[in-house]
Amino acid sequence: MTRFEDIKAFAFDVDGVFTDGLVLAMPDGDLLRQFNSKDCFGVRTAADNGFPCAIITGGVSPSLMHRAHSLGVPDEYLYMLSKDKASDLLHFCQRIGLEPSQVAFVGDDIPDIPAMQLAGLGVCPADAVAEVREVADFVSSFNGGRGCIRDLMERVLKPQGKWKFDPTNPWKGSHPDSITKYAKLTGKNV
Repeated sequence: MTRFEDIKAFAFDVDGVFTDGLVLAMPDGDLLRQFNSKDCFGVRTAADNGFPCAIITGGVSPSLMHRAHSLGVPDEYLYMLSKDKASDLLHFCQRIGLEPSQVAFVGDDIPDIPAMQLAGLGVCPADAVAEVREVADFVSSFNGGRGCIRDLMERVLKPQGKWKFDPTNPWKGSHPDSITKYAKLTGKNV
């Protein structure tokens, strides 16, 4: 089994992993999700410390795309409407030049199982469905959207000496032009 110290990249499902699984359908068709800020800080910290991060989800929405960008997940590592998550995980690995054994995949439901089994470290939240908990290499004690991702980030980054936050370096994530323009006006380091 891959150890936390061997992980060099991350891939995540969204609903039930970054979120508690609830989705609010808006009249314009966008689907709104609540993301845990501590989980997201963990992902941005990983990205800022050189860990490629991907989102592989069956979901799709403009707000999801914006959130992924703010976490440091570029368009080429954002796989929305994914039905074959193992194939998308392999594609991500090819793009970043790593073997699946060097990647942790976090999922919570049946469509995530093939990618979890392919990854070097299959991870799930405490409230994942039973079939996922059975195949997971690591079951976090935290639920989806309630610290599961932060738990994983600390377990991987701390032993590698990469749990570092430098307030003088800009975030690696991208933001809509209006936010970037405002940050430049106020002197913030976006």
